[in-house]
Amino acid sequence: MTHLSEIELLDRLVGFNTVSSRSNLDIVDFIKTYLAGFGVESVIIPDATGTKANLFATIGPADRPGYVLSGHTDVVPVDGQNWSRDPFAMWRENDRLYGRGTSDMKGFLACMLAGVPAMLKEPLAAPIHFAFSYDEEVGCLGVYDIVEHMTKALPPQLAVFVGEPTGMGVVGGHKGSTGLITTVTGKACHSSRPDLGVNAIFHAHDLIGELHGYAAELRAAPEAGSPFELPYTTVSVGVIQGGTARNAIPGDCAFQWDIRATKAGVVEALVERFRAFSDEKVVPAMRQGFADSTVATSFAYDVPPLVPDAGSHAETLAKRFAGRNEVTTVNYGSEAGIFQAAGMPTIVCGPGRDSEAHITDEWIAVEQLERCVGFIDKLIDHARHA
Repeated sequence: MTHLSEIELLDRLVGFNTVSSRSNLDIVDFIKTYLAGFGVESVIIPDATGTKANLFATIGPADRPGYVLSGHTDVVPVDGQNWSRDPFAMWRENDRLYGRGTSDMKGFLACMLAGVPAMLKEPLAAPIHFAFSYDEEVGCLGVYDIVEHMTKALPPQLAVFVGEPTGMGVVGGHKGSTGLITTVTGKACHSSRPDLGVNAIFHAHDLIGELHGYAAELRAAPEAGSPFELPYTTVSVGVIQGGTARNAIPGDCAFQWDIRATKAGVVEALVERFRAFSDEKVVPAMRQGFADSTVATSFAYDVPPLVPDAGSHAETLAKRFAGRNEVTTVNYGSEAGIFQAAGMPTIVCGPGRDSEAHITDEWIAVEQLERCVGFIDKLIDHARHA
């Protein structure tokens, strides 16, 4: 297999439109073929629909504890963004590389793949595993099956490195990320006779007001000693859908909301409180007008926080490989908390910055890729002598 540089590989990877609403099978097939060219076998873990898949591969002795490089293949949409050029055809201007996913996080994937020849040059004493997942951007949906595969097929791992864009800084903690959907079902009728119906939007307003209260309450009571820039759990509502016409009482309304929890247990407490308010206050009021009125709340996803674990093996190695003395936290979530919850020491460290990701004309500095390659080279040397 011809060796490709990290920039050449990034160009190939950006060329696959892997917005989360689309299939990622083409990019998975490219990665599988690339690895096979070096004699590295891949395990493909499809989703229930068969339109998406994770890819897992191992270089070195799989029967020994080792190290995991993890990244997601999907990217956020470009809808509503006025890009200078085709977002799925990478271009270079000076020392910047532009294209959807360059920073989040195909730059890290390219560096992983560029390291394969070096991993194979000499035998590794401890394995290095590649974990490529789908649908991270919409709730870290794919990585759960990777973790299940690992726990069933492999011994416990020594460290996991998740390559989200941190500027190659070491991130040891992040908040959880939980998405919920609440559906309010009342009774539709003509707006001239609201007494004959139950206005689902009005009652959704009451529920949203309750969530607004939680958000204010949490903000007013920051947690002492919290490592986060926002030292409290946040609650927000992002999408509201309901009604069919101005002159009709809406029978249905749904809203999507979000919790960014600082620690375990917070989500469960908030959701239980919200459901109690719904069952005890809102639904009885609705059923005075229509006996079959309902309010239902369900989880779209629930990603656990990455809990700071000072001095863990993952943190110690990441600081050494990245040449950093400090460990920080971030407010966003990632799949790191899922690996950690499965008992694997985990850290977040990758090229690019979150301020450069998800934006119009997303970009990454070449220097960031070079630093990431250096990080992986140090990991390879460590795994060779472990």
